Amino acid sequence: MAKIKKGDLVQVISGATAARGGDRGKQGKVLKVYTDTNRVLVEGVNTVKKHTKVGQSSKGSKTGGIETVEAPLHVSNVAIVDPETKKPTRVGYRTEIVEKDGRERTVRIRVAKGSGKDL
Repeated sequence: MAKIKKGDLVQVISGATAARGGDRGKQGKVLKVYTDTNRVLVEGVNTVKKHTKVGQSSKGSKTGGIETVEAPLHVSNVAIVDPETKKPTRVGYRTEIVEKDGRERTVRIRVAKGSGKDL
């Protein structure tokens, strides 16, 4: 089960600091999770320059040039931010029993380990 999901607020916990031109300490929202390669795409973090070939669209306008896009980060380099303390935290699971239509069902809930608050 994935501990980091799309829409989570995460913080980069490894790499060079911002003073040295890196992204460690930056926070952003997860845009996409690549489960096959264990990578996440974080908004505003790990930006790279992408060179695209010059061409023409069907309307006649020129396309191409240099654009800045986010590159994926490995899951181990980010941590979920606790909603209360706004600091990175580990994530655990808690099992709760929910009654629905007279039946009991076990549901797993992600919990920030430091505060015990549901995510």
